[in-house]
Amino acid sequence: MSKLDIAIAGEINLDLILYGLPEQMPTERELLASGFTITLGSSSAILAHNLAALGSRVGFVTKVGDDAFGTLAMERLRERGVDLTSVAHGAESGVTLILPHGLQRHILTYPGTISELRFEDLDLDYLASARHFHMSSLFLQRELLPHVPELFRAMKFAGLTTSLDTNDDPDDRWDGALEDILPYVDILLPNEREAMKISRADDVETALRRLAQKVETVVVKMGARGAIAIRGGERFTAPAVTVTVVDPIGAGDSFDAGFLHQFLRGSDLTTCLAYGNLCGAFSTSACGGTEAFRDVTRIREFFRQHDTRNQAQ
Repeated sequence: MSKLDIAIAGEINLDLILYGLPEQMPTERELLASGFTITLGSSSAILAHNLAALGSRVGFVTKVGDDAFGTLAMERLRERGVDLTSVAHGAESGVTLILPHGLQRHILTYPGTISELRFEDLDLDYLASARHFHMSSLFLQRELLPHVPELFRAMKFAGLTTSLDTNDDPDDRWDGALEDILPYVDILLPNEREAMKISRADDVETALRRLAQKVETVVVKMGARGAIAIRGGERFTAPAVTVTVVDPIGAGDSFDAGFLHQFLRGSDLTTCLAYGNLCGAFSTSACGGTEAFRDVTRIREFFRQHDTRNQAQ
């Protein structure tokens, strides 16, 4: 039996979230926020944390800063039982400042170690000890990106299933190694905007058709309109779950956690989508991408209330 259900390679940082600031911010003014949270950030670390909270055996390979921010980020992952035995270390943590404005937000990031993970930092045997391999935030992996096709190819040849969530491209180019990576990706997990950008399409339906020609399973997250997937020409959908939203930060990463947790348990695609929607909705019920998942009792209660067939285990 594999030591890990899933191995994740990617970035780690803290999110500093300031609520209640205006969208248009004048300079040379003292602008007062109505609330502040510091929490575990980065798509890769959020996914690792929340998958472990659901009960998956998770290994996480990253480069963490040797500073107070890095120490706190690692503590949050250890709390949930994420295996960190193959983590590399760098000098200075990255950090993201998020200013939510309803469903929109400003996202300001200092990369630090976020972009410094190198192919040489990866223990390929450790990654291959899992049943499944995942990457998020593809375009933030500046040092690793040229070697990502080789990495995915190695994981596939080792017998793992694979998944990718590109997240946003800060340069808005959506190219690089992506075309060389997709042949080795089993599950692609973009949101609507990302799906259209990746496929150079003007609408989601065209994006789905184009991506389905390149990847076995394409899953598109559509927020309040739920999620849709295509596999082998067959379409699957699942509606969103209605909750009182605190903020949407990390909802897509939490969807990925729910979807992959069920996928790793052998569930059908409809169940994976529904569970992903539940986890995405649960994430929005607290600040940031992981705060809701820090309380395992609260997780179980939420799933009992919303769907007794899909309780977190």
